[in-house]
Amino acid sequence: MSPPAAFVVRSVRTEELPRLQEVERAAGRAFADIGMPVIAEDDPPSLDELARFAALDACWVAVSRGTGTVVAYLLAEQVDGDLHVEQVSVHPEAARRGVGRTLLDHAAARAGAVGAAGLTLTSFTEVPWNAPYYVRIGFRVLAEDELTPGLREIRQREAAHGLDRWPRAVLWRPVGAGPSA
Repeated sequence: MSPPAAFVVRSVRTEELPRLQEVERAAGRAFADIGMPVIAEDDPPSLDELARFAALDACWVAVSRGTGTVVAYLLAEQVDGDLHVEQVSVHPEAARRGVGRTLLDHAAARAGAVGAAGLTLTSFTEVPWNAPYYVRIGFRVLAEDELTPGLREIRQREAAHGLDRWPRAVLWRPVGAGPSA
């Protein structure tokens, strides 16, 4: 795949929604390699769910300038004054090239444009490309007493879905933060 300079971030197009599911499945395979096969086998968001985010202009993609192929995507929604990153997935062939970080920076810019204080997301704490990565790029783990009602609801849904079989956390990054390196 291409380095960051060779892709563009933009809103998803309806005809690209099935590709987002492909990216999600491919990105999920890495979880099987670290003993989390349930996560690897989890279904991607449905086309209807992806279309809902797209209709809200809350689904952004990274597209290769050379091929026009979607290599990553991010879904977001407003939650209690912040923009919550519901999902960010990068195809393995595009991983480790700054694509995910660029999508997060795009989301942060959008958050700032609508007056949100920051970005939130939930993540596995012991998966290297999850919480440890997010901390390196400017997020911090929120303490339980810092969670808003909306974030508590998200965590309850995740627990009901079985995600709490592995340690998880909620992270927050102020708009405009994050190292440039």
